[in-house]
Amino acid sequence: MHNLHVGIIMDGNGRWAQRRGLPRTAGHIEGAEGGQQNCRDAARAGMRVITLYAFSSDNWRRPGTEVTALMGLLRRYITTETRRCIEQSIRINFIGRRDRLTPRPGSRDRAERAAHRRLYGMLLRIAVDYSSQHSILEASRLAAPASQ
Repeated sequence: MHNLHVGIIMDGNGRWAQRRGLPRTAGHIEGAEGGQQNCRDAARAGMRVITLYAFSSDNWRRPGTEVTALMGLLRRYITTETRRCIEQSIRINFIGRRDRLTPRPGSRDRAERAAHRRLYGMLLRIAVDYSSQHSILEASRLAAPASQ
């Protein structure tokens, strides 16, 4: 297995759809399918880790209908792909602010958690509600000297 970690930022899908006269959600669906294919290809190529940056904290500013569509797509992806990933020995890990999403990604039932513990293949990390800005702000607070 190659000791590589590849990050894929899922950006521009809405603009892709609009340029083709399609609704933005059609672009998100196409982007999710492309992400699935990238993961399958990476697993076959022996990649070690892939991180899909799927939903940033800035995405909450989108129109409500688009956020609802993105959350539905995320739920559908988790439901359909978890089983396929287990079959291909791909472990799934969610990073980011999962507490603000319903249902929380990664809150699998006991059987799924047990199955994932036995997997040895590629690690698929899905970043949801993430922001580097928050990480930078938090790091600067931690590094700031205490006021006297």
